[in-house]
Amino acid sequence: QAQLVESGGGLVQAGGSLRLSCVASGRTFDSYAMGWFRQAAGKEREFVAAVSTSGADTYYGDSVKGRFTISRDNAKNTVALQMNSLKSEDTAVYYCAAAGSVFLMRRNALKAWGQGTPVTVSS
Repeated sequence: QAQLVESGGGLVQAGGSLRLSCVASGRTFDSYAMGWFRQAAGKEREFVAAVSTSGADTYYGDSVKGRFTISRDNAKNTVALQMNSLKSEDTAVYYCAAAGSVFLMRRNALKAWGQGTPVTVSS
């Protein structure tokens, strides 16, 4: 079972940037597609981004396309989410997730998820 720990959240002004990081342990990192979800207060959990096991393929939710970039470093067992041009609607708790494939991740067939790191965008 994979174990995931997120970090990098915080308070940022609209238009600013943050970089989130997730460290995986417990199983071979390169066996999993990795991704990020977020959940704002009073709202349903939303898919943000995903990256395939090799890092060759990336996918983004419509609301973050062109602003967020997901990447992974299999040598370090980490996945990152670079968030630029942040908006107030990006305020949420962000969760790192692992799945057997991006296809399975989009269907919430997750191997593991982290504790979450909060992001607050002020305006």
